[in-house]
Amino acid sequence: MRSIIWYQFRRHHMAVVGAIILLLLVLGAFLAPLSPYDPENSSLRERDEPPSLLHPMGTDSLGRDMLTRLLYGGRISLTIGLLATTLGITIGTTIGALSGFYGGHTDNFLMRLTDLFLTLPRLFMLIIMTLLLRTLDLPGMDLLRANGGVGGIILILGILSWTGTARLVRGQFLGLKEKEFVEAARTLGISNIRIVFRHVLPNTATPVIVAATLLVAGTIISESGLSYLGFGVQQPTPTWGNMLNSAQDEMLKGHWWMAFFPGLMIFLTVISINYIGDGLRDALDPRKLQ
Repeated sequence: MRSIIWYQFRRHHMAVVGAIILLLLVLGAFLAPLSPYDPENSSLRERDEPPSLLHPMGTDSLGRDMLTRLLYGGRISLTIGLLATTLGITIGTTIGALSGFYGGHTDNFLMRLTDLFLTLPRLFMLIIMTLLLRTLDLPGMDLLRANGGVGGIILILGILSWTGTARLVRGQFLGLKEKEFVEAARTLGISNIRIVFRHVLPNTATPVIVAATLLVAGTIISESGLSYLGFGVQQPTPTWGNMLNSAQDEMLKGHWWMAFFPGLMIFLTVISINYIGDGLRDALDPRKLQ
């Protein structure tokens, strides 16, 4: 089975290219501490330098090496994308599983809740929740505001990204709960919770995995957009989004590299993940695994 999946994935050449590019980006972020430059130390003598052998991606308005900051920013952006997606997938899978399996009033309540979240304007809610996170004085808020508010952004993006997964999992459960293996488990007296999480849920793994890869890309875009608008992770913690935000005025001065390279990192990451998602969708297609 694994060999068939790998063979089908390899046939999607752009997915393989995307996987290689994403692996290189992750490896670069992991090896960021090996850079000879400090991402926070400024040097006024080297400010606004274009790309060169000494600084392959130039320097910013404070003389900080752009490549080093991009690598450290990749750590934050990729971590937010991964953890926020994990939270969203967990919430969505749980709600979708309970809704599809139990049906009736449970299904009606959970789906109306899902519809409510779907009607909320996403960008507006992201901004409002971010502002509340900065102003509310509640226990645990200091932890969420640490490192420029990374924890808070992960929580907010996760809370607002579960709806699609919930509807997907619910649809899968509506079909699976009537299958013979579920009836057999009920006959043996197995509890509903165990049937849901041990017997039915594993059979929904394929579409959830594909949805998760695409959601990572969407989450990275959301974080970048939020940081670009100034409501995301705050300086001096670098992310690709807030580096774009800092480059707005510099673009008017002709310092194109300050916006080009962060934008390129976002583009490469998102397009790579999207192609990987397409490749996984083809590789895990049950019709091709028979």
